[in-house]
Order: sequence, then structure tokens, then C-alpha cells
Amino acid sequence: MSVTVRELDCTPEQVFVALADPWVYPTWVVGASRLRAAEPSYPRPGSKLHHSIGVWPFVLDDETVVETWDPPRRMALEAKTRPVGKERVIIDVKPRGTGCVVRMEEYPVSGPARLIPKPLADLMLHIRNVETLRRLEHVARGRAAEQARGEQANSE
Repeated sequence: MSVTVRELDCTPEQVFVALADPWVYPTWVVGASRLRAAEPSYPRPGSKLHHSIGVWPFVLDDETVVETWDPPRRMALEAKTRPVGKERVIIDVKPRGTGCVVRMEEYPVSGPARLIPKPLADLMLHIRNVETLRRLEHVARGRAAEQARGEQANSE
């Protein structure tokens, strides 16, 4: 199981605004190349994102299912990543000062990915998820700045 922790310069609520928007999923998830569709009920448990992974022309269509949605504390997903199988991704967020700490846990639950030696799989996932959490912070901060500009414009 790969565990990646990062301190973010945004609030847990801001992180969950980013997580709740399916259309920014490919922006922060390393490896996701596009979002094809999102169920209207997203991010409620059981809802799905239909996305693609890879780089053109080597793109595979897959889906991710929300297992847990408990803002601003936790989100759990089951991501299909053909041909390697399915992974469980758990994102825990805790406030810290004016920001927050995000802990991202990821591990294979089925498919050939389970055959990769654990230390190697954990290292690969950790490297990927360091960048994933860096991107999530940028998206969350960008959304917060966009909201602040909108509120300022409305008050003028």
C-alpha cells in the first residue's frame, strides 16, 4: 500500500470543492488524459466517472466509482485502470493551521498489478501521487481564487 502525505496551502473545504468537480479530475490525477462523462449524481457513493488513461494514441477508456464521500474529511474511490486491474484510493484531509494535510493511500485490489512486488508498486505509486497531490493543491487554490474574485465582483 502506497501512502503519500502532503501539506496543502488551502482548506479542507477548498480541497473538497476540487474533488467534487468531475471535470477537473484529469487535471489533478496523473495518468488520466480526459474525462468522457460524469454521472449527474457525482460525487455521491456509487456514482461513476468515465475517463481515459494514457497518451494518445495509446488511450484506454476506464471508469472510477465513488465508494465514500464525506466532505471535508474523506473520499474513497475504486479506479479501474486497464490492463492492470483495479485500485482503491483513499483521500483523507485534516485541517492544519490555515491549510490542511492530505493523506492519499492507494493499493491494487485486483488484476495483474497485485503481482508487482509490493516495494516496487509502492514506490511507483508514491512517485505518481506526490505529483497528484501537488496538482490537487493547485486546482483547489485556483478554485478558491476564482470563487473569491466572483464574490468580490458581486459585492461591487
